Parts: sequence; structure tokens; C-alpha cells
Amino acid sequence: MPDNNDVPAAFKTPTRTRSEKSRPSAFWILAGLILPVMNVAARYEIIDADKFPRTGAFVFAPNHYSEIDPVVMGVVAWKLGRMPRFLAKESIFTIPVIGAVLRKSGQIPVQRGGSVRGSEPVKAAQRLVDQGQMVVVYPEGSLTRDPDLWPMRGKTGAVRIALEQGIPIVPAAHWGTQHLMERYSKKIHPFPRKTITVKIGDPVDLSQFRGRSLDMATLNEATAVVMVAITSLLEDLRGEKAPVKRWNPAEHNQKETGRFEA
Repeated sequence: MPDNNDVPAAFKTPTRTRSEKSRPSAFWILAGLILPVMNVAARYEIIDADKFPRTGAFVFAPNHYSEIDPVVMGVVAWKLGRMPRFLAKESIFTIPVIGAVLRKSGQIPVQRGGSVRGSEPVKAAQRLVDQGQMVVVYPEGSLTRDPDLWPMRGKTGAVRIALEQGIPIVPAAHWGTQHLMERYSKKIHPFPRKTITVKIGDPVDLSQFRGRSLDMATLNEATAVVMVAITSLLEDLRGEKAPVKRWNPAEHNQKETGRFEA
């Protein structure tokens, strides 16, 4: 963790003095509908929950390998006292029920490929930051193509928001979600009850990039640092090492969107 004087103000000086969950909102209705189902389907083991910021704006960056990831990580955020807002690819918003829930709770769709294109996602993220709210961004942009579900190469949306807004980016990894819903599957397997383990990391140190021109070289370099942090957390959960070379769909003649093809 960097010295307190180097931590962005949005992180060390909370903009809210009480939990977001204490304020009546549409999330109460959604939580009432979703939590009972998700608690029956899975138990959640959250490691290093104290590293999850309870107040202030930040980017939450998890790994991504199941269509139900946003619901799972939304439940985790709620259990840790925050109302999750997502910057997620548009295709997720077309999934029945899940898409409707995401839209009604103020989530932010991003164009194909997971990039932050156009002004609306950026403006929406700015509004959330101004209000001291968290933004969940999947750096991979889409479900990993790695055959063994390791994080693949990252895209720059998460670090761009963190660097442009001067807020922390907190990495996380989860494992076990694939047993609840397999990659690209539309079917949930709630029985028997699954265990989903989540590990929260320290804020990624991006101090070497602050003040630099946010060109693609800088953003890609910063994104690589974030992906290393996420992968390290997943290695701890899985008890094994990830491949030395991160999976890159372009090197395997794979499209950025759509189903995985070996």
C-alpha cells in the first residue's frame, strides 16, 4: 500500500459518512429478489474483505469467465456494504433477467470488445466518481478465452478511468463461479450448493503512470500491471501457477466477442 500522502483523495477521504446500503434505493428491491436465490445457490468465502473500500470512489477490477460474474460480484459488493455499478460489455445486457437487472440498477453498457468508446460511458463513470460510488470494470473486456479460465490479456478501460479520475483500482479474483454457470452457458446449476471464493487485493500501485500522457502505450503498460495483480490473486485461490504467457485471442485466430473457439 502506498504512503497515505500518495493515495488519491477520493480513496483516503470518504465522500460518504454512512453505508450506501442504509439509503433507500432500487437496490433494496433488487437485493430482495436476487440475494435469496444467490444465497441458496452458493456460499461466499471472501478473503481479505478488509481491503475492500467501504466508502469513496474506486474501480473494482475482477477476473471474468462466466456470464453470471456480474451477479456474483454484485452480491459480494453488497455483502461488503456497497451498491455495485458496472461498466460491462453490451452483450451482457441482452441476457434475459440479468440484463434487465443491470439496466434498472443504473449499470453502464460498453460497446463491443469491452473498450470505452464514445462519451456516454465516460460521462456515466464521471457521475459515479463525483458521487463517491464504486465502478466495477472487467479489464479483460469479455469472458476469458484461456482454455483453463486464467485471465487473458487486458483492455484499457479500467485503468483509463482510474488514471483519468485519480481514483484507486482494486483488483479481485473469484473461483467456483464456473460450477454455478459454465462459460458461455445460459443454464444455472444451483444444486448442490456451490462455494465461490473471492479474494480482494490491495489497490494497484499506478503511481508511475500518473501525470503521464494517457496514450495507448501507457494505458497498455498500466493494464498489464493490473492483470498481473488479478492473476496473482487467482493463483492464490487455485493453488497453482498461471501460464507464463497470458492468452491473447489475436494470436489464436479468435474474435474478441462471441463464443470461445479453440
